[in-house]
Amino acid sequence: MYISKIHIKGFRNFKDQEVTFNDGANVIIGHNNAGKTNLIRALALVIDCQGTKRLDVDDFYKNINLSEVKVNPPSITVSLSICQSEDEDLNSDDLVTVSNWLTKLDPPYEALLTYGFFLPEKEIENYKRSLEDVTDLKKAWQIIKHDFIRLYVYKIFGGIPNLLNIADSESLQKFDFQFLDAIRDVERDMFSGRNTLLKEVLNFFMDYEVKNDHAKTIEEKNTEIKQKKRNFSDQAERLLEQLQLRMVEGKKQILSYAEETGASFNRANPDFEGNLSDVEIFSALRLIVEYGTGIRIPATHNGLGYNNLIFMSLLLAKMQVNSDGGYLGSNAKVFPILAIEEPEAHLHPAMQYKFLKFLRDNKDVRQKVRQVFVTTHSTQITSAVSLDEIVCLDYDGNNLTVGYPGKAFPENEQGRKAKAYVQRFLDATKSDMLFAKSVLLVEGIAEQLLLSTLAKYIGKSLEDNHVAVINVGGRYFDYFLCLFDTLNLNTIPKKIACLTDRDPERKDKSNGSSKYTKCYPLEYDQDTVRYAYKNNATEKIEQYQSHPNIRFFSQDNAKGKTFEYDLALHNPSSLLLLTDSLSNKEEVKELMESFNAEGLSIQDFLQKLRTSTENTRIKDGITNSAWSDDDKKIAAIASRYLNSVGKGENALELAYSLEENLKQEQKQPFVVPSYIQEAIEWICQ
Repeated sequence: MYISKIHIKGFRNFKDQEVTFNDGANVIIGHNNAGKTNLIRALALVIDCQGTKRLDVDDFYKNINLSEVKVNPPSITVSLSICQSEDEDLNSDDLVTVSNWLTKLDPPYEALLTYGFFLPEKEIENYKRSLEDVTDLKKAWQIIKHDFIRLYVYKIFGGIPNLLNIADSESLQKFDFQFLDAIRDVERDMFSGRNTLLKEVLNFFMDYEVKNDHAKTIEEKNTEIKQKKRNFSDQAERLLEQLQLRMVEGKKQILSYAEETGASFNRANPDFEGNLSDVEIFSALRLIVEYGTGIRIPATHNGLGYNNLIFMSLLLAKMQVNSDGGYLGSNAKVFPILAIEEPEAHLHPAMQYKFLKFLRDNKDVRQKVRQVFVTTHSTQITSAVSLDEIVCLDYDGNNLTVGYPGKAFPENEQGRKAKAYVQRFLDATKSDMLFAKSVLLVEGIAEQLLLSTLAKYIGKSLEDNHVAVINVGGRYFDYFLCLFDTLNLNTIPKKIACLTDRDPERKDKSNGSSKYTKCYPLEYDQDTVRYAYKNNATEKIEQYQSHPNIRFFSQDNAKGKTFEYDLALHNPSSLLLLTDSLSNKEEVKELMESFNAEGLSIQDFLQKLRTSTENTRIKDGITNSAWSDDDKKIAAIASRYLNSVGKGENALELAYSLEENLKQEQKQPFVVPSYIQEAIEWICQ
């Protein structure tokens, strides 16, 4: 069996929300205060038998108006749906555990547990009278806190909630819910044998070679273990006798003080005796770490991350103890669940990946844990799990939404292709799109490296607005938009801006060609008799122009081409563009310096282009164009600049150049292309 669904109503930032889970690992992500910890806490309210069930007034969902509070006392309901696993043996203890809570008998069976925190019926009339004349919401909550919260009760019901059947404690005890919060004192919790956790684990695994010997009967195992205990006690007794002999004279001295103080009144003389069992000696043990060099150090001297991994391994060992029917009999747990909050808090990236593999092995192979819940901000962890294992929470202060990346893709061939592409794509850098407030999707590395700097030139900060810039490596936007399109179910509600290049193209109709090839803006729509033309942005811009959370932005329809082309188009005389890695640097520089030269004709300007096949094409395009001379000169500079750029290295150098320019008291002017400015302003709204 597994927990398939939780329905939370009125708890913290959950007004009325349902979250579905996987039979296995569930990685819960979201921005700070999205509700990740609240979700785990809600789980614990139902199945953590060791945790507190009473709540406080601050645990209620408070984004409600005064009239609602006055009419109905606030309440909290958490329902867990428990379903049959695919490979579950119906003869196992699972079905027996939930048999009294079943809501569906036919396979796969379903059961329901419901936690309720509410004001008893007999107190409601008094509650309404007390709030009848209240006109301030804050005052209403104060009255609830001071006069009524102590009267609230909690119940856990099994089966159909309306029947009000109280879930039996014995069955609830079969759940083993272990929660590791982000702030934990692992030294206190495990490093001494005096601690319950370590003591229980050591007690179970003592004589494990005997307990795990399947060739022996239970009676033979018990007999052998009892003999080992007797042998230990006999040896311990001899040790205590030696201690007594070493203390003879010292004891006389101690007892003399007792006589002098009157402690031996009425012949009551203090003395020392005792015995030592194998269990009691645990208090003398401490956890140490031995390195390959032979050096031994106390575990308390390790780093927090290392010790957290040790602690988790001990906890899993304890869960094995708890579920062993041969050891605990009818007290054994049936359904072990592990919940871990922000494991990355103390683990470096490689350790995070290893930790996740460790959890998977314990669920899938060793079967020590039946279901795992992990809350995280780590892109390392999200990049290492499948999309199907991720649950994404988003809370805007009013509404909480839940996204399931694995379910966001259409159930068709294109959807399966998109899902496979995104799954391969999400490395530790690119999975940042799942955590950011909003996302700028771009085609290449140049935009990715430069957009943050360009935003500063228009007085915006992508970092302050929590915008992630993600390079999708081409025109693969549709694959990623499946994750965020709020018009569909299971998607993640974020603002998405897509920057796509116009990339105008033409096809020669005269020779029957079916292939489009790239062309310059100067050539676009110049010879409609011979060529068919198209660009790669108009359709997408129109498709998403009124979409609730997605927009496409691109260069000017007539004069735009690519990102690099547009940088030069808007800055035809800016020497900031002339980076060291720019090929034909001197030629481009001469063109830029000639742009503002008075009286320079377009023919003389074109003479500055060196002889090449591509430059001849640029000249022919200008000759046949009806554009103004200034527009022709700008187009020539932009075309030559585009053909001289090496993508990655040039973008790095340009980003540095632009950043340094921002630091100068007398900054050189630099114009951000209009489509980029529009995209940044929209995404930062």
